[in-house]
Amino acid sequence: MTMLKRILIVLVLLALVALGGWLWVSRPDKAQLSEQAVTGRTPQLTQTRSESVPTVGIAKPVGWAGGAKPTPAAGLEVAAFADRLEHPRWLYRLPNGDVLVAETNSPPRKSGGITGWVMERLLGQAGAAVASPNRITLLRDSNGDGVADQRSALLTGLNSPTGMALVGSWLYVANTDALVRYPFTPGQTKITAKPEKILALPGGGNHWARNVVAAPDGKTLYVSVGSASNIAENGLEAEGAIYAGGPRANFAKDGRALILEVSPDTRYARVFAWGLRNPNGMAFEPKTGALWTVVNERDMLGSDMPPDYLTKVDFGAFYGWPWNFWGGYVDKRVTPERPDLREYTRRPDFALGAHVAPLGLSFASDAKLGGNWANGAFVGLHGSWNREPKSGYKVVYVPFADNGFPVRDAKPVDLLTGFLSADGKTTRGRPVGVITDASGALLVADDVGNVIWRVSAATAK
Repeated sequence: MTMLKRILIVLVLLALVALGGWLWVSRPDKAQLSEQAVTGRTPQLTQTRSESVPTVGIAKPVGWAGGAKPTPAAGLEVAAFADRLEHPRWLYRLPNGDVLVAETNSPPRKSGGITGWVMERLLGQAGAAVASPNRITLLRDSNGDGVADQRSALLTGLNSPTGMALVGSWLYVANTDALVRYPFTPGQTKITAKPEKILALPGGGNHWARNVVAAPDGKTLYVSVGSASNIAENGLEAEGAIYAGGPRANFAKDGRALILEVSPDTRYARVFAWGLRNPNGMAFEPKTGALWTVVNERDMLGSDMPPDYLTKVDFGAFYGWPWNFWGGYVDKRVTPERPDLREYTRRPDFALGAHVAPLGLSFASDAKLGGNWANGAFVGLHGSWNREPKSGYKVVYVPFADNGFPVRDAKPVDLLTGFLSADGKTTRGRPVGVITDASGALLVADDVGNVIWRVSAATAK
């Protein structure tokens, strides 16, 4: 055995010992409140419990064996719209009814050392460490029976794509490192044209997925960019000039934890809102036309805090990250401090629960699921990895009032459950993107189960 091999074996053994000690001394922070208590317009909030070692709870993915499927709410039914996919995360419906699915995952992570090794193991246990397929697949239900009977690889060779938006004759795709577009006409099943870059984006990091939505008038695009870290622990410079206080000209170019407003024809981009740790799903509320987003909040403040949220996004608004959360609660772990920003921190509109990881967002304007689901927002909760007991792992519905905001005393309503086992040790899938199909049913991308589920109003037997 060579000296190099001996050294490598010793290093591996030391890493294993370190990991074992880390797991041994770690005492998971257990929730003192129910998941539902930390929801709504006025959630119940507790004192934070700062963790030097994060609470880690990974639900082992087991898939949907033997014809198993999720559990829909009363009056609804569920079936597979498409299966045998590769990590489907995001969905987009074309005007002709075709459905695009981004089969995608994180780009290769660059973090090294024991921390990087542990993160790789945790992602693997959660079913999130598979290589990114880097593909957008087109699904077509040619006979209208609720099952995709045709599929084709519309685009391949992408770079961890997520958001998609059709504006005129252009299909926009948000890769992890750039917003690009392709000439496209609905009905096409393959795009061979080269991409045209509209805007470079800071890629990778803890939050790699980039979304894009088009304003109702089609003239403006909105692009979400998550933070590179939990609370800027790698330095504010890694989150862009807007956080580090650099030249204003660089704010849109390198900024993270924000939503950009982009003019695709001029390539001009400006910060629309910032202080959003990981905004992913975005959608326009149909009555007011306002932009809304769901946001994953910070970790390691205990299993009850802070709540992830759904909020209306206003131009120029600051939502607190990394210095504050939920409208002004100070995160004392962040340095340097910015007390001057506290009074300007916007309070979110609706709490979805602590660590539920909301990703998908769609409004019910063209849903046909019945009166209980006619005016509100559908949210895909990907599920926690750092809460005990686990939270999320389901699709919920947030009822809205006619004023374009959530009903005052409303709580999220479970629409699709059954992903997580009763003991929380295993999960059959994890919901991500949610959209309505041409018939008004709800489609849910399950990136661990590798299925797109279709939820529809129950038919009479």
